[in-house]
Amino acid sequence: MTNKYLTIYETIVEQIKNGDLAPQTLLPSENELKEQYNTSRETIRKALNLLSQNGYIQKVRGKGSIVIDISKFDFPVSGLVSFKELASKMGRKPITIVNELSLIKPDGYIRQQLQLGSKDLVWKVVRTREMSGEKIILDKDYLCSKFVPSLTEEICADSIYEYLEKELNLTISFAKKEIIVVEPTDEDRSLLDLEDFHNVVVIKNFVYLDDATLFQYTESRHRPDKFRFVDFARR
Repeated sequence: MTNKYLTIYETIVEQIKNGDLAPQTLLPSENELKEQYNTSRETIRKALNLLSQNGYIQKVRGKGSIVIDISKFDFPVSGLVSFKELASKMGRKPITIVNELSLIKPDGYIRQQLQLGSKDLVWKVVRTREMSGEKIILDKDYLCSKFVPSLTEEICADSIYEYLEKELNLTISFAKKEIIVVEPTDEDRSLLDLEDFHNVVVIKNFVYLDDATLFQYTESRHRPDKFRFVDFARR
C-alpha cells in the first residue's frame, strides 16, 4: 500500500506539471492541506519536504510553500556529461544545429586557453541547442586536432563525446569550470532566441584526458531564464 504522503506528493506534482498550480503560487497552509486530504500534519509535512527536495516548491519563512518554475532545466555544475546525455536525463528531445565546423589555426585567446604552440590546429565547433522550439544554448567547442584527427557534421549533430570515447577510445577524465554572466554578443543574439534578455550565463570548460592532458576548451552560453545551475555539496 502506498504511503499517503507519497499519494499527496504525486497529486501536487501532477497539479504543478499540468499548470493547475502556476509558478509563484502559494500552496494552501499545512492546516488547509490537512483538512483537504483528511490526514495528519506530519503526513502533510512529509509530502511538502519531498516536494521541496525534488525542486517543486520553495519553503519561505513566514509565507509558506511557493511553487517553483519547473520549466527551468537543472544543469549540473560539477558533472561532466555531454549535452546528449543531459537531454536524455531531462526526458527532452532537443535539436542540435551545427552552425560551424572548421579546422583552424587558433587565435591568441584560444591558444592561451588550450596552452598550444603556434603551429597547433584545433577543431572549432559552434552548435545551437534548441528545446521546445526555442534556441537556448550556444556551445562553442575547441578541440586539439592532435587528439581528434577528424570530425564530421553528423558527429557534431549527435554527440562528440560519444565519438571520442567509442570511436577514438579517448578517456575523458575531468574538467575545470568557470561560470560568468556577460552581456550577449552579436553572435549570441544571432544564434539564440534571447528575446529581451540582457545577459547570458557562460560556463567555460577546460576538459582533460586521463593522463591530465588538456584537450578541449568549451564555452557553453545559456539563456538565463531556462536553467538552474545545481550542485551537491557535503560538509
